Amino acid sequence: MIEIPALMFLAVCLILLAGFPVALTLAGVGLVFAAIGTILGIFDAGYLAAIPARIFGTIGNETLIAVPLFILMGNILERAKIAEDLLNNMAQLFGSRPGGLGVAVVLVGALLAASTGIVGATVVTMGLLSLPSMLRAGYSPALATGTICATGTLGQIIPPSIALVLLGDVIASAYQRAQLQMGVINTATISVGDLFVGALIPGLILVALYLAWILIIARVRPDQAPAITSEGASIPELLNALLPPFILIALVLGSILLGAATPTEAAGVGAVGALLLALQRRQMSWEKLRDIGLSTMRITSMVFLILIGAAVFTLVFRGFGGEELVQGFFERMNLSPQGAMLLVMIVIFLLGFILDFIEITFVVVPIVGPILLAMGFDPIWFGIMLAVNLQTSFLTPPFGFALFYLRGVAPPTVTTGSIYKGVIPFVALQIGLLILLWSVPDLVTWLPKALH
Repeated sequence: MIEIPALMFLAVCLILLAGFPVALTLAGVGLVFAAIGTILGIFDAGYLAAIPARIFGTIGNETLIAVPLFILMGNILERAKIAEDLLNNMAQLFGSRPGGLGVAVVLVGALLAASTGIVGATVVTMGLLSLPSMLRAGYSPALATGTICATGTLGQIIPPSIALVLLGDVIASAYQRAQLQMGVINTATISVGDLFVGALIPGLILVALYLAWILIIARVRPDQAPAITSEGASIPELLNALLPPFILIALVLGSILLGAATPTEAAGVGAVGALLLALQRRQMSWEKLRDIGLSTMRITSMVFLILIGAAVFTLVFRGFGGEELVQGFFERMNLSPQGAMLLVMIVIFLLGFILDFIEITFVVVPIVGPILLAMGFDPIWFGIMLAVNLQTSFLTPPFGFALFYLRGVAPPTVTTGSIYKGVIPFVALQIGLLILLWSVPDLVTWLPKALH
């Protein structure tokens, strides 16, 4: 019986590698093992009675309403060509200098990644919009593809981010459970807004590292990141293209940071603001609006179906004593808190090769989160470390998700080897950020404490 939780996790990994849908795999494995356990008399079927309560708890969770609203906001910015206009105008603003087009791609990609929050969608969008332009401008395929892949994963860490919304909700529950395990009755908690605030400085540091790398390459090897000839748009045209989207993101994020709005309320403002921007630019029609609605519904349904499947899996996992198994493993290993944290980070990094952030957030974090948080780690720091770690995993050859997404839209002239070569410096930068955040936790925790 002790080994059944491990068999459940192994079965999920193998079935996912065979290509089956994630949500159905999680729920299906959980129900099959529950049925077998009930027949053998080693599983209490009463655990399954909690599934409806879990689903209704998800439906009634106001924080998670931010997910479809942020997805809607990102879809509008993409489909209404606001992101494309941003890229074109930023290219005109910076492109006359070596590396300027790469700088524009990072800045616009960071904005799009923050508003979309889905790694695949951002990488594909930026690949279609910017890769042809960078190749035509004479950028080396490695630098161009590395920049796009790295920028596409910024949605994991830059607020407002769907990944942080989901992670914040799960870590808040894990933190409450950890406090109860430590005998703290009046449990404090954290919010998604706290995670947004904690992610702000690390996110800006990472963007700055990306920009610095591109500018260094442009200085040392100008042939790999040449300047481009600009059409010379007027200042009013540039301001008209650049200011409204930046003001919208600043309004959404600023209202959360200042405590004027919850993430859900700010997401609603962001979605309405993006729609007004699209209407003002006359980039919206009933057909586009329908496509945006369908795309938003499709992605949202995927997220919440995975959430439900993960709830079924973790419920059965706990019914078989999975949490006790994991906790006993840490105790037998006799690891220090730092050693336990390092082990979990390595495991989650490897899982990022086969699982998306949604599955890891809903399946793995609820299992290991309470154990690590009970060891005294700050929950906000823990959440940001997980987000950056997953971001690094999605970018690491040969299995990083971002690499596969870009390979799907890159022209045949761009080799897979060029993509792998291009992302390695950015992976090194992200590992450097992880080491920095590990060494100086105040980079994450100082701003939330200061605002509180």
